Amino acid sequence: MTNLDTCQDARKRCFDPVVDHRTRLLVLGSLPGDKSLAVQEYYGNPQNKFWELVGQVINVDLRAMTYHARLATLREHGIGLWDVVAEAHRRGSLDSAIRNRNENDLLGLLGRFPTIKTIAFNGGTAAKLGIKALGSRAVAYQILTLPSSSPAYTLPYAGKAKLWLALQPIM
Repeated sequence: MTNLDTCQDARKRCFDPVVDHRTRLLVLGSLPGDKSLAVQEYYGNPQNKFWELVGQVINVDLRAMTYHARLATLREHGIGLWDVVAEAHRRGSLDSAIRNRNENDLLGLLGRFPTIKTIAFNGGTAAKLGIKALGSRAVAYQILTLPSSSPAYTLPYAGKAKLWLALQPIM
């Protein structure tokens, strides 16, 4: 095993939640990929279509903004971000490689921010783990499972956008 292999298989941590008292919609991913972790930004891989998809939902060109302006714009629109997985071992960026995970305290966050009424999962892994974490409390929220914005999920952009636009009536 090389030093690079050891580094790539290191325990990886998610970012802090982006939420405030205005948050109505919480978008949950699984765990940031290596490119996002390297730049310390949610959806920091330029090939990830998250910013384009959410921008289309709220009719704002998020990709053209700085990262901090993107986050501020999401908060202004009542959108929060976080991940279901707090930390895990994972070689590379694929969700299928997540091992020895610890989940975030999703119920604790939702308890602190009662304005959150809708939870959108960015991809199947986030949905599977997140719905399990919510348990019986899941019925208290409108829940949407959206196709992953990741380049690893090969549904063409138009197909992803059509499904992500289901968020527009909530906004």
